[in-house]
Amino acid sequence: MATAIYSGGRIRTNIPAENAYNSLRTAGSQIANSQLRLSTGKRINSAADDVAGYITSKSLLARNGSLKAALQAAGDAKNVTAISQDSLDQITALLTSIKDSAAQASSGSIGTDEKVALAKSAYRLAQQIQFITDSTVFGGKQLLQGAYTGDWVTGYYADNRLMTIKIDLSTNNLIEYNVRDYAKQGATAGNFTGFDLNATDEATFDRVDAGGAVIKTAAKSFAGVAGLNLQDLNDVNEDDLGIFTNMGGGGSSGVTGVHLTLQSISVALNNISKVATYLGGIQVRLNSQEEALSSQIINYKAAISRIEDSDVAEEQMNMIRNQFLQSASLTSLAQANQNPQMFLQLLQ
Repeated sequence: MATAIYSGGRIRTNIPAENAYNSLRTAGSQIANSQLRLSTGKRINSAADDVAGYITSKSLLARNGSLKAALQAAGDAKNVTAISQDSLDQITALLTSIKDSAAQASSGSIGTDEKVALAKSAYRLAQQIQFITDSTVFGGKQLLQGAYTGDWVTGYYADNRLMTIKIDLSTNNLIEYNVRDYAKQGATAGNFTGFDLNATDEATFDRVDAGGAVIKTAAKSFAGVAGLNLQDLNDVNEDDLGIFTNMGGGGSSGVTGVHLTLQSISVALNNISKVATYLGGIQVRLNSQEEALSSQIINYKAAISRIEDSDVAEEQMNMIRNQFLQSASLTSLAQANQNPQMFLQLLQ
């Protein structure tokens, strides 16, 4: 605080001039500070401006960055659900058309040639299902081939597993098993899905590879339905209607009868719908999480702004006041420097 001190007739120490100079320096420093705040838009430009506010604002800024990353992760997860759901919708439509073909083939008024034509047409639809399954990719990963899982951190602390897709939508589900290796491990008939074979009877198996391993090729399932293999549609012919036969018969998967085929396709459609519903539930949650994260990000931005940002109107007002004080200090300094001149006249 400046104190008004008059030095009387002393010319060696000019206290009024020093007070005016200090006021001038203070006003200049405050003007510079106001200009900095106006140019940067920030009230806190260094920790010295507000120690507590500096710590708080940096902490909130770091937290807000994490929330933005979580919002981006939620958006990526929604992309996966949207892509998967769209593909499942297309597959459902194709599989429904295949079911319609099977229903037509079940009619006793349709001849063998018509049934074969329906089967071949349905097989083309099955190939399209395979294409959609193969092309449903996100981030370089296949989404619908039974092995995809995805985890996203959609909160500041929580690690939420929001995605687990496991469905096999291949049209050609043939898989090779090395039966000799199974037999060496003590395998017995029926201990692996899809087989009703004696693991030690090599005569029932398809081939022996170059290394001497006994190989059996068999179908797995389609859309969670054991024994349903859409590849069998291509095996339908005039001599063997396979899965389109009304009585007996059967394709490579062991499915017998068009009525069982219809039932299996109905179950597959239901399974696909369940997966789509599961994805829909995840998407609803992700929509809610996006709204929550967006709201939190805005609130944190507001808190950071209140702590860190400068009030332009107030800083402009302070700068004008300090500019006036600067001008007044210059005038006072000039006047105070004239005071010793009066006392020098006593020496003349």
